[in-house]
Amino acid sequence: MLKTSAFLLAPFALIGCASKGFDSATPITVVTREDGSGTKGAFMEIIGLKGKADVEENIVVANSTAAVLAEVENNPYAIAYDSLGYLDDSVKILTVDGVAATTENIQKGTYSISRPLNVIYQEATIAASPLYTDYLSFLSSSQAQDIIDENGYVSIVSDAKQYAAPSTALSGEIDISGSTSLQPLMTILAEEYESLNSGVTVNVSGGGSGTGYENANSGVSAFGMISEEFNSGKADKCVPSTVAKDGIGIIVNKENPLNDISKADLKTIYDVDADPGFQSWSELIEPAE
Repeated sequence: MLKTSAFLLAPFALIGCASKGFDSATPITVVTREDGSGTKGAFMEIIGLKGKADVEENIVVANSTAAVLAEVENNPYAIAYDSLGYLDDSVKILTVDGVAATTENIQKGTYSISRPLNVIYQEATIAASPLYTDYLSFLSSSQAQDIIDENGYVSIVSDAKQYAAPSTALSGEIDISGSTSLQPLMTILAEEYESLNSGVTVNVSGGGSGTGYENANSGVSAFGMISEEFNSGKADKCVPSTVAKDGIGIIVNKENPLNDISKADLKTIYDVDADPGFQSWSELIEPAE
């Protein structure tokens, strides 16, 4: 069975040892997202468990990023994954194989648990609407890239140009739905676009990546949000456009002494067929000396 390293990034920094008040003999509470979540699909694929069922014991299935955070914040023995853009200081973000989940590391490709955040749309629908076409252009603008960077996501546009509203004022509504991981960022981007185009309303709603695929493909929404690599089998009428990249943070409760975990150990925790799997936190946390 794999053990995490005894050192973190700084010399002599312990990965974590059992501390008073935290009972490392307690089983791990495995927190995951519901089927259809883009975050779940991306995470399971990255750790080598694409398409596998959930583990059967000590599992909590959360139906939103907010629910994941709440479970980990209130359960000292929980471990979970969530979009970095959604995380805050209510939980502890682990390094993975000694690499921190930072923007720089995601851009360099050294932090391995990351994925694209996409909008998908029907090309003919967007091309037929000056409003939709302009909004798609705005998403690649320098203003949008600044917002992406400021909110903890990773910009992928290196030569972005400043957006200027068209000389002929735009008006109407834009409906965007899908991934709850992309929803907070898209809401902020929508507010910026509305401030630059006073006659436009951008409606952003969640529902998960599955909803994003379905609504864009059926025309319910002009844009669908998905937090995974685009799968044309789920929306055969659509094409994708990447808004940003996002790391998936591995999180535990702040009382947990663990600071680093390996990708191999993550796979063991989430693998329904792991034999043997981890029975308790003591198998991941170094004993106190």
